[in-house]
Amino acid sequence: MDRATTRTADRAATRTLPRRSNRAGWSRTANRAGRSRTAPFVLDASVLAALLAASSAPTPLYPLYQDEWGLSPLAVTVVFSAYALALLSALLTASALSDHLGRRPVLVGALLAEAASMAVLASADGAGLLVAGRILQGAATGVATSAAGAALLDLADPRRPGRSALTNSIAPVAGMAAGVLVATLLVRVAPAPTVTVYVLLAALFVVQAIAVTFTAETARRRPGALRSLRPRLGVPAPTRRALLAVGTGVVAIWALGGFFSSLGPALVGLVAPDAPRAARGMVFFTLGAAAALTVWTLRRVAPSAAVRGGCLAVLPAAGLTLSGPHGAGLPAVYGGAALAGIAFGAVSQGALRMVLASLDEQDRARTLAAYYVLSYLSMSLPAIAAGAATQVYGLATASHAYAVVTALLAVAALVALTAPRGGTATGPAPHPHH
Repeated sequence: MDRATTRTADRAATRTLPRRSNRAGWSRTANRAGRSRTAPFVLDASVLAALLAASSAPTPLYPLYQDEWGLSPLAVTVVFSAYALALLSALLTASALSDHLGRRPVLVGALLAEAASMAVLASADGAGLLVAGRILQGAATGVATSAAGAALLDLADPRRPGRSALTNSIAPVAGMAAGVLVATLLVRVAPAPTVTVYVLLAALFVVQAIAVTFTAETARRRPGALRSLRPRLGVPAPTRRALLAVGTGVVAIWALGGFFSSLGPALVGLVAPDAPRAARGMVFFTLGAAAALTVWTLRRVAPSAAVRGGCLAVLPAAGLTLSGPHGAGLPAVYGGAALAGIAFGAVSQGALRMVLASLDEQDRARTLAAYYVLSYLSMSLPAIAAGAATQVYGLATASHAYAVVTALLAVAALVALTAPRGGTATGPAPHPHH
């Protein structure tokens, strides 16, 4: 070896130790940063889950309200849709508020408003207060979900790419399932379930609001908070292309979710009038649990493939649900709910991964808001139409029409997803940690 080569090798050897030291120091710093993200990340995920648990908790209570107050199916869908429409109004006006004021103050205020809505629902003695409580709840949920979802994206861990999008997908459906399950259990064991459910949820929201005050702010404050309250909806161009590609599928699965949430208990009562009352509320739990399990199972599947598979699952879900009133009975209705949950989980997690790919910080809250506006419109408006149709044509006929429409939407989504589409953003390839 010549002298120049020896000097080069010596310099390389001399540099090795500092490099290793730097790598070790960076690793320790990254580990500390990862640990500092964990607690607020878990808290924000729990907030998202609790909000959706509160949204689904009234489902097992609707039969009680109908028995006590004589509510019609149309009145039930109006109560259900009052929440969704108030949530939409909040998303259209206040969804970007946390981009300007910060996630923490917006979340604290929204959680306290959510607790107040639980107090109104607990004191309800008729449809009027029930609608008022759901309106306040919807407004608070609209503000809180966009802020909590954006905070999860702020807290993304570079060592675990895809975790934030996955949590934004799984926390809502897991929360919806948990809300129905806990409310159904309380209907069976609590002395006053229409009060107990809401009191427990109010206490949870107050505790979460206090916990959020001790977390660090994750978004940079910027001017324009008042301007951001003007109703507007816009997303970056690549996200817009992705949302258009999956939009019809999102409409189909959220419409199906809205049917099982609002009219599912009544359908169970129609198919099996002698079934235990708990069976009515648990039909939506079946959907939510299947959705949460599907989101987790398909986390490594390419998002476009997940959306296509979910749209395909809508077809047998609609078929099974339709067969329930025609002699197939309760197993068919529950089987349809399970397949609807699989479709919901597959489409929602695939669509969110496509829509949330490579977003800048300033676009996070408004992009999530756009997704939820589409979702809750799809859940509420068809449910109102189904409730009105039930009044005129009966529940069986309305269920048939609803199932056929959602199946047609799923077919349209499959056509849109399989057609050649130049330049459509389909999100990143799945990462091993997705």
